[in-house]
Amino acid sequence: MPTDTHRAIDAIWRIESPKLIAALTRMTRDMGVAEDLAQDALVAALEQWPESGIPENPGAWLMGTAKHRAIDSFRRNTMTDRKHEDLGRDYNAREQTVPDLDSSLDDPIGDDLLRLMFIACHPVLPKEARLALTLRLLGGLTTDEIARAFVSTEPTIAQRIVRAKRTLSEKHVPFEIPRGGELNGRLASVLEVIYLVFNEGYTATAGDDWMRPSLCEEAQRLGRILAELAPNEPEVHGLVALMEIQASRSKARLGPSGEPILLMDQNRAQWDQLLIQRGLAALERARRLGRALGPYTLQAEIAACHARAREPQQTDWQRIVELYGELVATTPSPVVELNRAVAVSMAAGPEKALELVDQLVDDQRLQNYHPLPSARADFLKRLGRLDEARAEFERAASMTRNARERELLLKQSRECVS
Repeated sequence: MPTDTHRAIDAIWRIESPKLIAALTRMTRDMGVAEDLAQDALVAALEQWPESGIPENPGAWLMGTAKHRAIDSFRRNTMTDRKHEDLGRDYNAREQTVPDLDSSLDDPIGDDLLRLMFIACHPVLPKEARLALTLRLLGGLTTDEIARAFVSTEPTIAQRIVRAKRTLSEKHVPFEIPRGGELNGRLASVLEVIYLVFNEGYTATAGDDWMRPSLCEEAQRLGRILAELAPNEPEVHGLVALMEIQASRSKARLGPSGEPILLMDQNRAQWDQLLIQRGLAALERARRLGRALGPYTLQAEIAACHARAREPQQTDWQRIVELYGELVATTPSPVVELNRAVAVSMAAGPEKALELVDQLVDDQRLQNYHPLPSARADFLKRLGRLDEARAEFERAASMTRNARERELLLKQSRECVS
């Protein structure tokens, strides 16, 4: 049974571990070693803090413990060749030149954490590996927690993380912030990973729950950190705005038994106004930077249209259609086209929307994408073509891997009574 101290240690670890691993990676130039040292410090805290109490500055305590263990480890190792001697000398030199790392943890989050973020989300890694490594290093989640979040097995996730670290080492990925033209591509990868984590929490692709709030919260936390580390990048603020506004609906998206409640049926009084205001403020920060709106900022603008409407009928659907048009031009995608068709159905009626969706039916990229038959079913139902609508809802239900969403689609199918 976890004690109050153990729960406090867990909370402290979630906050401090990314900074700790980032600083240790800079010192050792090895992400695997850095994580091992950080874990050693955590074990020491679990052993000592229940007796001695939580120190006044737990982050500095963890950093000091990890640093001393690193020094002890280097001293214990027998240097048998010149390479090892150089490594030890290089480490000692770095140790001497690093100014008071214990107190540095009290400073605002600096470049170390940003470097770690760019490494964990490096495009050289497959998308699944980037997700797992980011949640492990920057989210402080255990492999078991990550496995449960993505409906996978713990050995699979552990292997994914090990392979990711090995790949980064073999590819000699430097512990640095990319510069010039490389920055944009790498930043896009970081934003993609954070948004994927958020989306998996907001609408789980598989499993028994429609939402996994802890993943949404981790993504929001990472986004807020990145916004302070990269304050002049509008898309960072755009992504933060999008996540904050989307997350504001969380309580209204689930019924008493955990069943999904769709946007137009939600009780908007339950929307979190604080998150909405934070999202709108982040959106304003993105706008003030004065550059062309990118895909995350455009999506945040769409989310803001919903957030400003106190009642569903007050939604500015025509503006949403226009924003989706800009998004199609910026980021061509059949998924964006499908979302635009949904907006068109609300602004101009289901008949026009059905024409747009029927143009997407043969797109191979959407062959297993259940929102396509789901949207088509909704348009058909509103047009009174109930038998066709029922078949489409059932097809969508057969395609989703999420139990809650399947139940909702089957319920909608049963409602299509001639």
